[in-house]
Amino acid sequence: MIVLVTVWVLLWGTLSWANVLGGLVVGLVVLTVFPLPPVTFAGRVHPVPLLRFALRFLRDLVVASVQIAVLALRFGHPPLGAIIAVPLRVRSDLNLTLTAEALSLVPGSLIVEVDRDAGILYVHVLGVRDRAEVERFRDGVLELEARLIAAIGSAQEQRLIREHTPSTLEGSSR
Repeated sequence: MIVLVTVWVLLWGTLSWANVLGGLVVGLVVLTVFPLPPVTFAGRVHPVPLLRFALRFLRDLVVASVQIAVLALRFGHPPLGAIIAVPLRVRSDLNLTLTAEALSLVPGSLIVEVDRDAGILYVHVLGVRDRAEVERFRDGVLELEARLIAAIGSAQEQRLIREHTPSTLEGSSR
């Protein structure tokens, strides 16, 4: 509600009681008409793995930006792309959302669809030339999921990640 009221006031450009009350009314209507699904969070924040996740995310961001710049400046060779299905091991809505967001923020990859029931992300990727690069990208997404679960996951989710390494996954559309 606070975010909705803040956005409303920012859209009007003036902080006044009328805008705040109007934002409360609009926020109440929006939240009533479009209720959000409950998000369960069984884990807890683990500071050291969270720092590792953040640092690796920043590294991935820089490396991917350079790779995309090279693809954009390379004349005569249009970049190849692929849509890759990646089944995640932890199928919670929170994990699907956070993994998809972290992946979409890195240049060169974009979530095109999510199969919520099966826990599969469909990702459009630039710059893949062969099957080996597709598998490397898929393994990279699973590593991203593992870092995310290490940072904020429950003990059960972390155990699930350890038990299902990329080589033991079934039905990964390979």
